[in-house]
Amino acid sequence: MWYVYVLKSLANKSWYIGCTNNLKARFQEHNSGKSKYTKDFIPWALLYYEAGSNKKDAFGREKYLKSGYGRRWLKNRLKNQIDAGC
Repeated sequence: MWYVYVLKSLANKSWYIGCTNNLKARFQEHNSGKSKYTKDFIPWALLYYEAGSNKKDAFGREKYLKSGYGRRWLKNRLKNQIDAGC
């Protein structure tokens, strides 16, 4: 399976959108400081993920979620989680 995921920094409330074929291991990498793009904003909370069987589709979805329309869709989709302070 391939996963597209959204993390939220509990340190500064920033988001990170990524793609992986092993969500559990990748999440641990983010929170242990092994990812150069996220190590400065530890700890991270997993806000959202989607699973699929195709790598190409997963990377396409990641690209969409990083776009302006994708971020707007995420904010509407995750409104309750964002408002709850997660």
